[in-house]
Amino acid sequence: MTNINQNMQELPEPSSLLQQQTQRFLAWLQQRIDQAGGKITFAEYMQHALYHPEFGYYMHAKPKFGQQGDFVTAPEISALFSQCLARQVAQVLENTAVTDIVEFGAGTGVMAYEILQTLIKLKVKPKNYYILEISPELQKLQQQRLSGLDTDINVIWLNSLDDLSLNAIILANEILDAFPVELFKVDETALLQAYVMFEDNKLETLFSEKLSDDFSKEVEALRKHYELTAPYLSEVNLQSRAWLKSIKSCLQQGVIFLIDYGFPGHEYYFPGRNMGTLMCHYQHLAHENPLLFPGLQDITAHVDFTAIAEQADELGLEIAGFSNQANFLINCGITESMQELPENEYFDVVQKVKTLLMPGEMGEIIKVLALISNLDLELLGFKNNDQRHRL
Repeated sequence: MTNINQNMQELPEPSSLLQQQTQRFLAWLQQRIDQAGGKITFAEYMQHALYHPEFGYYMHAKPKFGQQGDFVTAPEISALFSQCLARQVAQVLENTAVTDIVEFGAGTGVMAYEILQTLIKLKVKPKNYYILEISPELQKLQQQRLSGLDTDINVIWLNSLDDLSLNAIILANEILDAFPVELFKVDETALLQAYVMFEDNKLETLFSEKLSDDFSKEVEALRKHYELTAPYLSEVNLQSRAWLKSIKSCLQQGVIFLIDYGFPGHEYYFPGRNMGTLMCHYQHLAHENPLLFPGLQDITAHVDFTAIAEQADELGLEIAGFSNQANFLINCGITESMQELPENEYFDVVQKVKTLLMPGEMGEIIKVLALISNLDLELLGFKNNDQRHRL
């Protein structure tokens, strides 16, 4: 996701109605923290702030995407993004026994709509287009957007992949960066884990030498492998392995495309990146305080693609391609698509495509990782500049 205005400045106050909602959430959070003995891990706090059924950022009706929301994603910037992704999808559908598409967290439904429109034009249609969406409010937006689609393709909403057996293309655009992460700090004497607590009726972060078991094992390995030295603050995603495992367990044959902000591990845990990647997004302003406006702002962390690739390999998935978004879109024909535009549309689209392709915008910082299960196919999106060696 990207912000229209990334300057650090004073954030606008939420409306009185939203402030009341936040107060109710804080009261609930106080009770939860008291039950847990006075503090919870940062990952648990982030889980509640984003996904609490009533108060979580992604679960209520406050606008999130586009000009009226807090950030914009690539499919919202230009339809060419989804059209290029659709060409990659079409290649898989045409050349394998894969029949279905599964999209995780479909936002407003704009990517699904453009992908299906493009596949219809290409005369390469999936049997089913599944959308796994846990937010009732976003489901409504997606259903409204897709209701006007003239197609016999089955569009089916899911709450989980349980009990499914799929030959499918899995699409996850800006999903992993919204997974709750654990914060850690390496200081001169110890490895510390972040907890969230109340102090004087205010949320505060506490770094403690008390480490949860899974955290301790993972972060000690990171510290040793990347030779992290004090002072060093960063984060680790402890949920991605279980998520990948749940996909692998139901995917008989197919391809997984993970598209997200991130780095290979040696760049993620680079000595100079000693303040981590955690970022918050509120009304198109970026800042670094995840305890501000809980439930009203997005909280993200970049993706360690080396860790994802290693987890995939352990599960028996093949690493089929890795590159940045610019290379992937160029391989999938974005420049050819621009040349076909009417003259009166060209200038406006060029400005948007620059955001998708330029290194200083989304072109380099967003990566695309492809994982294959029981397929033999050279993927279109990585025919040039495949960068698996960077992992």
